[in-house]
Amino acid sequence: MKLLDRYTIKQFTKNFLLVFSSLVSIYLLVDFFEKIDNFTEAHKPIGLAIRYFIFKIPLIYDQLIPVCIMLAGILTLGLMNHNKELQALKAGGIPLTRIVKPLLGIAVFFTLISIGAAQWLLPSTNAETNRIWYEEVKGKISSGIVRNGIVYHKGFEGIYSFTRPDPTTYQFKSFRYVSWDDDYNPLLLIAAETAKWENGNWLLTNGQLKRKNNSNNDAVELFQSKIIKLPDSPENFFVPTYQIEELSLWQLLTNSIHDWQENKRENWVDLNRRLSYIFLGIPLLLIGIPVVLLVNQNWGRDLTMAVPISCGLAFVAWGIWSANQAMTNAAYLNPVLASWLIHFIVSSIGIFLIKLQNR
Repeated sequence: MKLLDRYTIKQFTKNFLLVFSSLVSIYLLVDFFEKIDNFTEAHKPIGLAIRYFIFKIPLIYDQLIPVCIMLAGILTLGLMNHNKELQALKAGGIPLTRIVKPLLGIAVFFTLISIGAAQWLLPSTNAETNRIWYEEVKGKISSGIVRNGIVYHKGFEGIYSFTRPDPTTYQFKSFRYVSWDDDYNPLLLIAAETAKWENGNWLLTNGQLKRKNNSNNDAVELFQSKIIKLPDSPENFFVPTYQIEELSLWQLLTNSIHDWQENKRENWVDLNRRLSYIFLGIPLLLIGIPVVLLVNQNWGRDLTMAVPISCGLAFVAWGIWSANQAMTNAAYLNPVLASWLIHFIVSSIGIFLIKLQNR
């Protein structure tokens, strides 16, 4: 049995690398022709473009891992079936569930690699590709970051920090602002429970204002409600959405715990979305395995029909998963249900069909 496992794992790995390298080549080729004009128009050297595309490979792996796992499993089983190896194993009394066991094991292995990449590799490579594309090529420099659910923004004269419960309004909680003089002595410190942007001014509630006056002393003012003009408006604050992809899984989990205390759900939604997508390859493999056998039994074909049919099923599963993500973003579905329901359904159908093939 160990010989069978080694053989199956070796074939799967070869097919996985073949599929991955092919899809990455196509992806990079298309992306190159789409974006090379932007690099030349921005008068950037070709070396920067090459660096951009090299650093984008981990993100491509993260995006392609589900379909690569499915296609590698289909190719492995389809070639075994084409070479009569599958029939020989079944004739020797080895059930299909035992034959596909190493395929599932190696699929889990590649999925765990993707989890590790999402935690330790993707944050740095995504940050570099975003820096090159948005800052050097597009000229868009972000001055905001997110840490534990709190937004920090470097304004024209000072630094802001706040949380934003509702991303559709200009209302903030735990609002803080501080500015300094040329010698880094604080000139103005503001702390407010809430802040709201109205008619070009800031409306602050339940807070404290500390300002250095002409006599170089600190004047402290407590207020319940105060209108004040600051150098920045909310349009300048927000961290670009692409920077969410620079967060590691652990950072998303930490932010999710903080959001839970603040009755927010954005990071929890994103954490479930990223994890469920990475694991999507396993249910797709479970549904792809019986498709190969059913196609061969009903039409006498192996890969010529199994691959497009499996890709079609994968597209349907991905479409349902994406629709669920849109519904959970609109707060119509629970994030866990929206992200993992398709895994349960597809895996159940695949396991049922695999067990039917044992009869």
